[in-house]
Amino acid sequence: MGFKNKQKSNNNKPSSLLERNMIFPQDTMSLVGEEHDIPPITVLPPPPPLISSYNDRIRPLLDAVDKLRNLKVMKEGIQLPTIVVVGDQSSGKSSVLESLAGISLPRGQGICTRVPLIMRLQHHPNPDPELFLEYMGKNVKTNEAHVSEAINSATQEIAGTAKGIKNTPITLVVKKNGVPDLTMVDLPGITRVPVHGQPENIYEQIREIIMEYITPEESIILNVLSANVDFSTCESIMMSQSVDKSGQRTLAVVTKADKSPEGLLEKVTNDDVSIGLGYVCVRNRIGEESYEEARLEEANLFESNLLLSKIDKSIVGIPILAQRLVNIQAAIISKCLPNIVKQINDKLNSNVDELNKMPKNLSSVAEAMAAFMQVMGLVKESLRKILIRGEYDEYPEDVEMHCTARLAEMLDGLSSSTKITEKDNDEVKSGNFLLEEIHVLEEAKGIGLPNFLPRTAFLTVLQKKVQGISQTPVDFMNKVWGYIEGVLFAVLVRHCENYPTLQCSSKRAAGNLIAKMKEESIFRVKEIVQMEKLADYTCDPEYISVWNQLMLRQDTFLKIVQGNKVTSMEIEGVGSVDLAHVEKYKDVALQAFDMKMRMISYWKIVLKRLTDSMALYLLFSIHNLVNEDLEIEIVNELIGYGGGVERMLEESPSVTGKRDRLLKSIKLLKESKEVLAKIMDMIAVIE
Repeated sequence: MGFKNKQKSNNNKPSSLLERNMIFPQDTMSLVGEEHDIPPITVLPPPPPLISSYNDRIRPLLDAVDKLRNLKVMKEGIQLPTIVVVGDQSSGKSSVLESLAGISLPRGQGICTRVPLIMRLQHHPNPDPELFLEYMGKNVKTNEAHVSEAINSATQEIAGTAKGIKNTPITLVVKKNGVPDLTMVDLPGITRVPVHGQPENIYEQIREIIMEYITPEESIILNVLSANVDFSTCESIMMSQSVDKSGQRTLAVVTKADKSPEGLLEKVTNDDVSIGLGYVCVRNRIGEESYEEARLEEANLFESNLLLSKIDKSIVGIPILAQRLVNIQAAIISKCLPNIVKQINDKLNSNVDELNKMPKNLSSVAEAMAAFMQVMGLVKESLRKILIRGEYDEYPEDVEMHCTARLAEMLDGLSSSTKITEKDNDEVKSGNFLLEEIHVLEEAKGIGLPNFLPRTAFLTVLQKKVQGISQTPVDFMNKVWGYIEGVLFAVLVRHCENYPTLQCSSKRAAGNLIAKMKEESIFRVKEIVQMEKLADYTCDPEYISVWNQLMLRQDTFLKIVQGNKVTSMEIEGVGSVDLAHVEKYKDVALQAFDMKMRMISYWKIVLKRLTDSMALYLLFSIHNLVNEDLEIEIVNELIGYGGGVERMLEESPSVTGKRDRLLKSIKLLKESKEVLAKIMDMIAVIE
């Protein structure tokens, strides 16, 4: 094989690195001098496989995680323990992975790994290796000779033929005798400067992918560093430190030790960059070396090199790296497994609860009718709560749905807008107090006894005042029914969200019903306004009481009219009024004053009656809407539009999609739960 024997003469103790790493001792081999034209010599045995014996506890754990990974449980947001391989471009990542797997990976200038490559190495006794790729729903078989080409082909299919990257993984399964049982994710090498064919933000894209994989606490970061660089300046170190400041889940692999042996001992001893899981120094495979030859050369290098031989033999060599990774992987799996079990159970229970809350998939008219009655019952109860009883437990934070309070505020606003007091009247402000009454009385004169207050004069003033506020009740009804329409739509959408056909029909029915009720309400308030114009009547004793109280100021008013030096007076509910202009109307002044006081007293009754009538009519209409009209209108809409309640059998695509997703998720989680249950049972038996 062309390698000299570097072992010491004392064969009783394992003095060499290779002997320390040996797991399966093998016979020494001799080279025939005639074949090589050199004297026969004894050479080192072939390197051992990169495996070690697993106890019965560790092996099931690794199998369980692999099965969970196959089930794609990570799509459910459940992180699995993963060894993530990161490194700057040209740091030697591919060489390390090749040495662990014993296969050739894509090589070349620039970024070789353009998509995440999940490498699942599985030792099996069959001497014939089995290799295949899984990506984009495909399963492509390959072999050792063509695996690099297969990876390149899959990468181009995913990320294109240029040099861009994409976060769509390829899984490479390697079943081979002698490889360590490991699952690793190789990520694109970090580069800051884009080359021709790469996007300008290539660094940001790579960083985003790397951070996605190394951020979870379940990830072990395998940071590949080149011996010829300052570790503290490596981008991969800075990224790993940003998510693992203490380094407790970071293992560093130092490559190209043969190229830069100077100072390497100090670098791995001083640990200036806080690598909590330690370092392993390795030699990369060179040229056409076989993997066996490369390992022998690696062993000889760390035995014979003046500088490298000083490095502790427990942190050098690919076999040591393989064993460290296997042990770390087993430890993190043991640590994370209970939490994975809990996450799967929690997610499963959550999905089952969510599925149970979804409406039943209707398959018959009877089921559709039952669902319709249930929905209408819920709608009516919600409306009774918020529109009639004033309960808002279903909408505690949405004040717009606290309907009785909002309606009361609207009624208060109506009362304020219609309450035109004499104090606010233009004639008071302009100093024309009583002039309107005086002019009306003068125009109502007739042949008859004086000092009789003509009823027609009072009605004339009353009708003018009522006309002045006639639009206010109409505006109020428009506002109220607009608000109620919004409330109806919100309640219907909430309770019918799983039945799109019913939702559309019910909203259409509600809109039509509100339009009719608004029209009826406006007609009703216009009637009320017309009734107030038609006659002056009340049986409310407050009218007489207030009028008598106001008339107590008649003597003061009479003195002013008769020429008293004082030309103003205070009137309750009106304020201070100037009466200097009234002196010239002495013949009708007392009648005008009397009519004004009657109007002030009666106007209060009119406004109260108007507000009370609209409030009662509104409550009556809302009661009918909730308890009778809405359901009838929706039924008529369903029947009239065609198809009747059977149309409810049509489930919306979004609901169907959600149901399918939940069912698939529940199936996956149940399978994952069964996998873990079997493993936990096995562990319990072993213990």
